[in-house]
Amino acid sequence: MAKALMIQGTMSNVGKSLITAGLCRILKQDGYRVAPFKSQNMALNSYITKDGMEMGRAQAVQAEAAGIQPDVAMNPILLKPTTDAGSQVIVNGNVVGNMKAKDYFAYKRKLIPEIKKAYEKLNQEYDVILIEGAGSPAEINLKKDDIVNMGMARIAKAPVLLVGDIDRGGVFAQLYGTVALLEPEERNRIKGLIVNKFRGDRSILEPGIRQMETLCGLPVVGTVPFMDVAIDDEDSLGDSLAENWEKAAKSQEHGGQGLEIAVIRFPRISNFTDVSVFSSLPDVTVRYVDRVSRLGKPDFIILPGTKNTISDLLWMRQNGLEAAILKLAEKQIPVWGICGGYQILGESLEDPLGVEGKPGTKVSGMGLLPTRTVFDAEKRKTQTEGAFCLVEGLFEDISGKVFSGYEIHMGKTEINREGGLADTARFFGGKLTICRPLSYVMDGNSQSKKMEEAGLSRGNVYGSYVHGIFDNPGIADGILNALRKEKGLPHPTEGQKDYRDYKESQYDRLASGLRESLNMEMIYQILEEGEDGK
Repeated sequence: MAKALMIQGTMSNVGKSLITAGLCRILKQDGYRVAPFKSQNMALNSYITKDGMEMGRAQAVQAEAAGIQPDVAMNPILLKPTTDAGSQVIVNGNVVGNMKAKDYFAYKRKLIPEIKKAYEKLNQEYDVILIEGAGSPAEINLKKDDIVNMGMARIAKAPVLLVGDIDRGGVFAQLYGTVALLEPEERNRIKGLIVNKFRGDRSILEPGIRQMETLCGLPVVGTVPFMDVAIDDEDSLGDSLAENWEKAAKSQEHGGQGLEIAVIRFPRISNFTDVSVFSSLPDVTVRYVDRVSRLGKPDFIILPGTKNTISDLLWMRQNGLEAAILKLAEKQIPVWGICGGYQILGESLEDPLGVEGKPGTKVSGMGLLPTRTVFDAEKRKTQTEGAFCLVEGLFEDISGKVFSGYEIHMGKTEINREGGLADTARFFGGKLTICRPLSYVMDGNSQSKKMEEAGLSRGNVYGSYVHGIFDNPGIADGILNALRKEKGLPHPTEGQKDYRDYKESQYDRLASGLRESLNMEMIYQILEEGEDGK
């Protein structure tokens, strides 16, 4: 039977996911078989397991830090917001439907057996389970029938570490207020406090730490500095936006001597981590763009995934971004769409069943690729391996490169092999190239229909359903070197490091930082003693 430790926070985005990932790596380094767990996750970033199940990407990242394969049991409930008041509900990797918040709140108690079953599976397979909470355990309007914070701690009989974010200010009020609002039984579960994202001289903070320990009757088990590590963190773009705007400003100060990639920040953007590989490089600035005034003239434009493809296309059309991107594409600025972004680049999008909205909706796409997408009730969820065929345009050097990743989308995309709008100005020359899954390519039968195409390109316009496609060796490198050549910039003296190796180094760096700032001896004692503290 596994020992359990739960990481809760005073609010959302205090760093629970990152600390959990770091502890996963520490425990792995120390010889434990450790698994992450989050009973309910609300996020638009998701991941597809080897057996085709959908789970929150944060738990997939934590599993990667733990050195194990992601398992849907690590996140049995995933909520993917579709509107401000409703979400798609995914249980054990499969969609059960869309629900308004009020309806889900009444329904969620029925999911407790599923949560227990998933947790028990991990309980039988691992030495330690690191459980992540959601939001705050002190949301007094949500505490009834809680299944993700103290309710989950009861199920797992887990001691709790409470994390506060000092970078936002008011960390002492966060921690003390959270503890004060809990019931006695809930307060007894908290065994230690963590101050996260600290910048500055720790000695100045020390008097406050001592007073906090007296007021709460709990030890502060660590003050964690603001760590510059490139690890995907939950579902927030906040830090990425701030860091990349600062990077863009510095680039402009030095005459723009670097590459700029514009990522369209859709209202329902999903899996934006697809572009993380570019953000990790010193001469590349990734800008998230939500209005024409911020688009400028980037070197490369990416349309990422979106949970509401049609509505986000119409949003671009209404605010002028669509027209601006089409003008840049006409000037041969390369454009790449991933998943929903790929669908948007096509000729038409149809929703006969009302998967995304009103049944029978049909809208024209951007017309940059000769495709037609029809949404249906079945979600495609699969890991994918493939290879680029002969790629035309600026990115021809990635021809033949092997890729792997995963697909997760509603709807099927048909490619018009007759050319469709190929003779119109929107295609700007170039041949149509179909990127097929690897087994399709190796089959050697161009007429084979046994697998769907993974994407296509025409000229300097590219599209793919595969998430994580840029993470593969040689692909981001090939794209960036083509952009550098086009802009007259020097190539790096060394080729791009394998991004997977780079991520491993970042997990180790995170673990090292946590070892220095957390009292790991005390944390191991808390883990050993369990909920009773004995």
